[in-house]
Amino acid sequence: MPVVSNHLRRLATQLFADPEYRERFVESLLAPREYDRAVLWVRPQPDVLPFACRPPFAWQPDFISRVAPYDRPGRELLHEQGWYYCLDFSSVFGAMVFSAAPQSPGTVIDLCAAPGGKAIFAWRMLHPQLILANEIIGKRTGRLIANFRRCGIAPAAVVSRDSSNLAAAWEGLGDVVIVDAPCSGQSLLARGKESPGCFHPATINMNSNRQKRILANAAAIVSPGGYLAYLTCTYSTKENEDVVRWFLKRFPMFAPQKVDALAGHESRYCEFPCYRLWPHNGEGAGGFAAILINHDTANWQGVYRGDVHVLWQSENR
Repeated sequence: MPVVSNHLRRLATQLFADPEYRERFVESLLAPREYDRAVLWVRPQPDVLPFACRPPFAWQPDFISRVAPYDRPGRELLHEQGWYYCLDFSSVFGAMVFSAAPQSPGTVIDLCAAPGGKAIFAWRMLHPQLILANEIIGKRTGRLIANFRRCGIAPAAVVSRDSSNLAAAWEGLGDVVIVDAPCSGQSLLARGKESPGCFHPATINMNSNRQKRILANAAAIVSPGGYLAYLTCTYSTKENEDVVRWFLKRFPMFAPQKVDALAGHESRYCEFPCYRLWPHNGEGAGGFAAILINHDTANWQGVYRGDVHVLWQSENR
């Protein structure tokens, strides 16, 4: 096994008091495995499939199929024809916090949307009247639009603006707002990918500050009575529980919500409900998820202010 960096060893010690769990966690990052793949059906699942499905996880919704890592559902004709979207099970786990929001919301806004998996998941689970997907990195918007087109996500629109611009232009418009936040990407190692410097305190602090800025902007976009979902694909408490704790102090009108589907996966690093998936437990590479409700009782409707250029919008269905 490769030499364990001091930063990784320090994080593992902070996360796990039990030496056995600590070593299993470290090993899952230094000797990564292939995890099962998730197939998100955006159309009714056909009777005959080109791949075999494994038994579902307890928290897995019925529109997700679990496929062995040696299968390649992304190469099948059904994928090309837009029957389903492929994603990893850590993303499925995180997106399950959407189940705490009511069905058929008016508008779902994904502030960090590319390549589109969380927005497509929300579209399939919640059946909103409109999906607004934002991606600030211009070179990533092409893939986001292509995935929306292929999967027939509608009504939907894609924009590319900083979250501060959208906070001013879309105040109070989001019945469900998703922040799948940029992070240090520590879980990428469990998937056999590189994430240089992901355990360094400077990297973690930089991402934590960026996450807080995006969440502060997102708070203005959530409608009274609306929901804010916060997700990451990293393990550090400074990018997860500590960020939510900071947000709750600054925006006391928000309150974390329990997610029944994720019972048994509650974080033990905070005093409020939020959820963790660990790479050494075998279900996915890991991540963090929380969903909060805006208890603001203001009786007003969100409005569009300013001109937000739309890169793409779906045809009406």
